Amino acid sequence: MADLIVPSRKTADEQGNVLAITPASAGWTYVGFEVYRLNPGQRLKKETGDQEVCLVLLSGKADVATSELKLNNIGQRMSVFEQIPPYSVYIPNGDFFEVTATTELELAVCAAPGYGSHPARLIAPDQVGVETRGYGNIERHIHNILPEQSPADSLLVVEVFTPNGHWSSYPPHKHDQDNLPSESYLEETYYHKINPAEGFAVQRVYTLDGELDETMIVKNGDAVLVPKGFHPVSAPPGYDVYYLNVMAGPVRTWRFYNDPAHEWLMTNPKK
Repeated sequence: MADLIVPSRKTADEQGNVLAITPASAGWTYVGFEVYRLNPGQRLKKETGDQEVCLVLLSGKADVATSELKLNNIGQRMSVFEQIPPYSVYIPNGDFFEVTATTELELAVCAAPGYGSHPARLIAPDQVGVETRGYGNIERHIHNILPEQSPADSLLVVEVFTPNGHWSSYPPHKHDQDNLPSESYLEETYYHKINPAEGFAVQRVYTLDGELDETMIVKNGDAVLVPKGFHPVSAPPGYDVYYLNVMAGPVRTWRFYNDPAHEWLMTNPKK
């Protein structure tokens, strides 16, 4: 059985960290992901090293500084389920970031290899692309925080809201082959939040040859690793599901391949 769930710890460490995924811990090459929960006045300072970073203020407000930026009291939503775009900050490799919480803060730190191509910048809510995908009970709502059209070296960052009783990342798709222009190789993490928090989501990660086939009960604060394969998500009735996706690979583009058995859902929804 593959171990694809990384749960958040109930108690933060002295820096406020409750979840940490590194390429080494995940057994891959590109994506790193962390979550911090900071109290008002608590400070987090880290060097970016050889990684570019996208900070996503999941909930709460903070002051954020880099070598080039000084941002005061940014943030807006107090819960991801307010379903308004977040404030985020892009920081290149060879820099640092310092975050000081001005309220209770849940902060995601998304990381991937950086090549020094882009300066640090604020990604304000009005710069986040908002769209709805799908139809019927595969309709979901998207915030494109760091899509491929926005400057970055490796990172792709997006958040998805799946209403209760709906499916997302559906029809099942994958992006595990470096076979452009048809498909790109991208590692991916899912960071899940559930509303109400005692609920759960269901996520399946599988390959057509059956080498990998895991169906998981995902709880509030769990992250799921997607090293390869198709990876649909289901939100049970009564429980809305949020997830933050981080993707990165050798080429910064999202080209996916749908499971042929379910491709008809894209072209003939009434079948």
